[in-house]
Amino acid sequence: MANLSLQNISKQYDYKVILQDVSLHIHEGERIAIVGRNGAGKSTLLKILSGEVEPDEGTRMQEGDLEIKHLIQKPHFKAGQTAKEAILEALESLNLARVRYFEVAKQLQEIPEDKALLREYAELSSLIDHHNAWDLESKVKQVLETFALEPLQDRFVNLLSGGEQKRVALACLLLTKPDILLLDEPTNHLDVQMVEFLESMLLRANFTLVFISHDRYFIDRIATRVVEVEEGRLRHFKGGYSDYLHQKEALLLSLAKSHETLLKHLKAEEEWLARGVRARVKRNEGRKERLMQMRQEAKSNPSIIRKMTLELERERKHFNQEEGVNRKKMLFETKNLGVEMGGKVLIRDFTTRILQCNKIAIVGRNGAGKSTLLKLFLGQIKPTSGSIECGEVKIGYFDQHRENLDDSKDLLETFCPFGGDHIEVRGKSMHIFGYLKNFLFPREFLDKKIGALSGGEKNRVALALLFTKSYDCLILDEPTNDLDIPTINILEEYLQSFEGTIIFVSHDRYFVDKIAQKLYVFRGNGEVMESHKSFSEYLEIESELREYQALSAELDSQNTAKDSKESRNSQNPNAKKTKLSYHQKRLLEILPQEIEALEMEIKELEKALFSGDLSTQELQEKSVEFEAKKALCEEKIMQYLELEEKESQL
Repeated sequence: MANLSLQNISKQYDYKVILQDVSLHIHEGERIAIVGRNGAGKSTLLKILSGEVEPDEGTRMQEGDLEIKHLIQKPHFKAGQTAKEAILEALESLNLARVRYFEVAKQLQEIPEDKALLREYAELSSLIDHHNAWDLESKVKQVLETFALEPLQDRFVNLLSGGEQKRVALACLLLTKPDILLLDEPTNHLDVQMVEFLESMLLRANFTLVFISHDRYFIDRIATRVVEVEEGRLRHFKGGYSDYLHQKEALLLSLAKSHETLLKHLKAEEEWLARGVRARVKRNEGRKERLMQMRQEAKSNPSIIRKMTLELERERKHFNQEEGVNRKKMLFETKNLGVEMGGKVLIRDFTTRILQCNKIAIVGRNGAGKSTLLKLFLGQIKPTSGSIECGEVKIGYFDQHRENLDDSKDLLETFCPFGGDHIEVRGKSMHIFGYLKNFLFPREFLDKKIGALSGGEKNRVALALLFTKSYDCLILDEPTNDLDIPTINILEEYLQSFEGTIIFVSHDRYFVDKIAQKLYVFRGNGEVMESHKSFSEYLEIESELREYQALSAELDSQNTAKDSKESRNSQNPNAKKTKLSYHQKRLLEILPQEIEALEMEIKELEKALFSGDLSTQELQEKSVEFEAKKALCEEKIMQYLELEEKESQL
């Protein structure tokens, strides 16, 4: 049982109260999202759960010998260790368990009634089953490919970038299955494809999970409960992010009128998300229905797959034909633009026009060239081929490294370099505190040095500074990194009301859906595609195309096997196709139920073997029964698969 509890926990650092008399109970199979402002205590809560930090008051309780793994925001690795060595080290205990399992199995053939060996055999089998470690090689290969770690496996892991180290750490954790998995911002620095793989792996493996994230789609898909940390207290909300918004709104409605502004933002956020969720559900249902229908039709007419693929590709490339006659001011124009760096083609033959008030998201895999395109617009680099023209445009730039901030200055000096305490924002004079309050900074932060702020706080300062200036175009490189959800909501509000052009790079699907009107998609090998679909729609089309490709390959494989069989039969005129007998058809119907019943019996026997309540005689009998049931179950599975294959060939 993966049960872990915190009872009446309190924690403070210096004079700041982080958690005050809070309780949290984690049940097996739960996936809990921790949300709240930066500095509210989310990471401290995870560290208390993991046992890394002791609370000042209260009790941490766990049932049995729980295995708890914790992914921190900045993972640590041994000096001189390669990425491959780090991954192999994470799997060492499972590899040893597999080796020992086969040794014990061999010994049991010689002495089948040895009680100690039977018990060890059952324990090892259960351990390997729990971690799904029977075929570690293919599991390792899948994770390495998906997290793009194969080119990095022989490099020293401590010399990799923060994003690359995060991918190595995630691979190490996901290749095992601890009783409880704690993740601090797991999607930071991951591109969309890796985030989607992470989502599917966490759901498929049914992890018991507690995680911190600002990725609202990730929370909505993964979480079964949301826990909000606010002013040292915990609030619990059932379901994912959309459920959290609905329940939080209901909660705030019962509070004082001082929450009216927050309610307004929250209601707008909930309405926007609800529209997106309904649309996604409708599209997904339609997609599944189309795919199931096509599977049937494709058996008799494989050309349908090609037709559907072409239709999807046309939909994916949905260009706005009216833009060629748009009379808006032109900011940038590229013609046959090409960029090559270090022998790698990042951009090939890219032609586009960016007009006044365009809202454009640049998306694609890490390392594809997205930030390079931003540097071209900024004039920081020159293209290898083609041309880029820039109109008279005043650009505001936000980068991931916050290079426009001076660590030696405090907030007042940063915003009012020439003295005073007022700034002009969009033509209005505002007191510096009144403005910074919108970005969640309390008054006591005004004389705080930039260098003393956290990464998320520095990002908030950089964004607040950006919106005090007058620009025609904002260029933003990963603006939501290290921001909490309340700050992202503020950023979205400012961007939606900005009357100029916005060009930004982001992996945050929710943020892109909410802000972008158009996508520049880096598809690899230098191809940059323009699309007017929402990011979610584009990703769903990509997913459907991959399913069509897999189906096409599956049918090609079946046709090849069929042609080979027909060729053999033509060489053997006596060979006859025989229909399934009544008995075989009956077996096809009843075997799934029999297999399911056997699997339930095996689970019950496994529980009994580990209960510690059996006598020596009972333990021996149950062990023999356990092995017999497993063998029978495997035999029935093989029988069912053979009959199913035979039926498909008729």
